[in-house]
Amino acid sequence: MFDINIMALSGQLLVGLINGSFYALLSLGLAIIFGLLRIINFAQGAMYMLGAFAALLAFKWTGLNYWVALVVVPVTVGVLGILIERFLIRPIANLDHLYSLLLTFGIALMLQGTFTHIFGSSGQSYPVPAELKGGIKLPFMYLPTYRAWIVVASVVVCLGTWFMIEKTKLGAYLRAGTENPKLLQAFGINVPLMVTLTFGFGVALAGLAGVLAAPVYSVSPDMGSSILIVVFAIVVIGGMGSIGGAIATGLGMGVVEGLTKYFYPEASTTVIFVVMMLVLLFKPAGLFGKEA
Repeated sequence: MFDINIMALSGQLLVGLINGSFYALLSLGLAIIFGLLRIINFAQGAMYMLGAFAALLAFKWTGLNYWVALVVVPVTVGVLGILIERFLIRPIANLDHLYSLLLTFGIALMLQGTFTHIFGSSGQSYPVPAELKGGIKLPFMYLPTYRAWIVVASVVVCLGTWFMIEKTKLGAYLRAGTENPKLLQAFGINVPLMVTLTFGFGVALAGLAGVLAAPVYSVSPDMGSSILIVVFAIVVIGGMGSIGGAIATGLGMGVVEGLTKYFYPEASTTVIFVVMMLVLLFKPAGLFGKEA
């Protein structure tokens, strides 16, 4: 029998929820880009790193407020995503998907190498905003305010994105553009522009995750590559292209990871990949995906 320490277990669950919040944001961006555009974006982790660095450098060089960075940085990263889609991905859009995968992988390596050359591989710290310092003393644990903010903000953004795509006319246009872009364009919808903006939005979610992560994790050039492989595993578990699946699986796998760190720490770095293997064996389309 396990001798359960409630405070230690609660602490690991909180860590799992925080990780799950970042997993959900990043996998949601990947699911949007793949599900609606059929582009496998290997640069998503680099955009996450770019968001964290943008917030850090803007703070150091201009004193940019955290709350302003929370809006400005995702928009800036999203604009970069728009430029990447328009000038690099669109010219090869009609080729095999492998070409866009290799292109985005190359972009990720280029960005990571550039930032490593300029800033080195050691991490840098970003201060927690004054409004979110401190914490709340609960009966079973101490809850840092900023950690709670991360979970709440991520869930609100993820659910808002899900609602926009699944329940609004704009989302209907996006889904229709995936199924039959020529028919949608015949009704006067600018499908290429919609594709570009969708890619930019998916990338902006990674930038937002980077800003949220900056005060928690060390800001370093390799922070994106270390999380990307886990996020791809989560997308596979939830179902490639499933918006709701990306959110639910991201948060759920974070909790599973946190529980594993408490009960069997040695397996905490591999548990998500074990789950992915089991899902691929018994439900290849993913937990929330549709069979081809």
